[in-house]
Amino acid sequence: MRRSEQRSLFVGGQVFDGKRYAGPLAVLVEAGRIVAVDDARTLESEARDAERVDLKGGLLAPGFHDAHMHPVLGGLERLRCELYDLSHPEQYIEAILEHRARQSGHEWFRGGGWSVTSFGPHGPAAAELDRVLPQQPAFLPSSDHHNAWVNSEALRICGIDEHTADPPDGWIERDASGRPTGTLREAAMALVGDRVSTSSAEYYEGLLEAQQYLWSVGITGWHDALVGGYAGIDDPTPAYLRAIAAGTLRSHVRGSLWWDRHRSSSAEEIAAQAEELVVRRHELGEAGLDAGSVKVMVDGIAETFTATVGTAYQDGGGCPCGDHGLPFLSREALQETAVAVDRAGFQLHFHAIGDQAVHDALDAVEAARRRNGMNDRRHHIAHLQLVRPADRPRFRRLGVVANLEGMWASADDPAVQAMVPHLPREQAAWHYPFADIVRTGGAVSGGSDWPVNHPDPVAALHVLVNRRSWTGSTHPSEPLVPEQALTLETAFAAYTSGSAHVNHRPHAGALQVGNVADLVVLDPDPFLGRDDHIGATQVVSTWIAGDRVV
Repeated sequence: MRRSEQRSLFVGGQVFDGKRYAGPLAVLVEAGRIVAVDDARTLESEARDAERVDLKGGLLAPGFHDAHMHPVLGGLERLRCELYDLSHPEQYIEAILEHRARQSGHEWFRGGGWSVTSFGPHGPAAAELDRVLPQQPAFLPSSDHHNAWVNSEALRICGIDEHTADPPDGWIERDASGRPTGTLREAAMALVGDRVSTSSAEYYEGLLEAQQYLWSVGITGWHDALVGGYAGIDDPTPAYLRAIAAGTLRSHVRGSLWWDRHRSSSAEEIAAQAEELVVRRHELGEAGLDAGSVKVMVDGIAETFTATVGTAYQDGGGCPCGDHGLPFLSREALQETAVAVDRAGFQLHFHAIGDQAVHDALDAVEAARRRNGMNDRRHHIAHLQLVRPADRPRFRRLGVVANLEGMWASADDPAVQAMVPHLPREQAAWHYPFADIVRTGGAVSGGSDWPVNHPDPVAALHVLVNRRSWTGSTHPSEPLVPEQALTLETAFAAYTSGSAHVNHRPHAGALQVGNVADLVVLDPDPFLGRDDHIGATQVVSTWIAGDRVV
């Protein structure tokens, strides 16, 4: 990565150093690195030739890191037809109408971001899309990317009808006669998604769009949680390799290679897949992409009741897979996978939503520790919607990082609204117990899962501290399990030094001499205002290796 030869002195504000609020200090940057952190008078006298960057009372902090996102997918949706900020079926149709002409020359209509909670239990219908897209096939993943909305033409092209069998880890929504209605759940997305192609030029454009957008919210590095294709989710690898070769990827990226759960039926099959990923890690590393992590999906999501829980969902929830959710791997296969992946030198990156999934992921790491010994792989579990009290201290004991998607810890989050009515009162209080994990010594990092949620770290900080979303002047919702709120310092550290740590970046995420000058300037300083106004903070500028990019 190129570094600026410029010498810059950041003065006139306060500093968060990556772990604590350090107050009024100045920071001197030279050749893309931090060379001094001291009081303003000292540095101004020592660096008279440096360009002065006036913080105007704002806050200077390390650039935010996101420990779990899908940025190329987010960038593609921004360029195609983004539905994330909408909530009503008619709004989705209007947005599709607006983008229809732009995509008229394409074989498929693409986009995504609709909310599962905007529709009934059987999801959106093909007939609604047929009104505006009667001839062009359409493939629109939901915001969580565990569901897809397709029209009749897509079903016809892909040969999906009442005779099409459901895959073992997904299903097709059907009417009373067994005919597909237009919603594909989990792995059933691939029945259409595998027929939809994206060009290398589109991937590349999506990555550059995502990078610029992420800079605008202060994100200077991220962990791509899925390097490889899965059930209609685009594979970002070609875009990264092209951007690295062209020198246009300026953010630091660590990627998780995809673990194919369908190839986990025996120890021999698991070992063979781990060996293949070692080869792939080497190939990508030679090309400049850090692929030292492996993504393992343990369960599904709350909105479709595929998140696995120990106590059955009340009223059944609605998932045809059963009242306890949909485990993607048996406990035995999950543990054997963790042992093999850890032994191969990879960091484990688990997706776990339900309390049973979190418990099983921790058990899998424990099995790896028992058979392989302790190490510094920095295994992490993302999402953590429900965590049993007995499992919270295990993060510290097992050296597992809790990967927090901060925006989700709010009562108005769709996943919370979907799950709470179907949980016993005690389990409803297990939502996102981040303070307990921190109190028992667990390490935390911060992510967004964008494009599932908005990637803005400031919005996530607001939720982590207040346990409810920033709503400005409107009446806020009641806080979600308020005793699990984090301090602003702890939340800020999760999205800076915590995520840099889990991404294995020893010289980032903290304002320390010798570290890379990836920085963000915020105004107003959230540490000087009220906690319930953290969300009003804005990004003033973002810097990569000493260069201003926003």
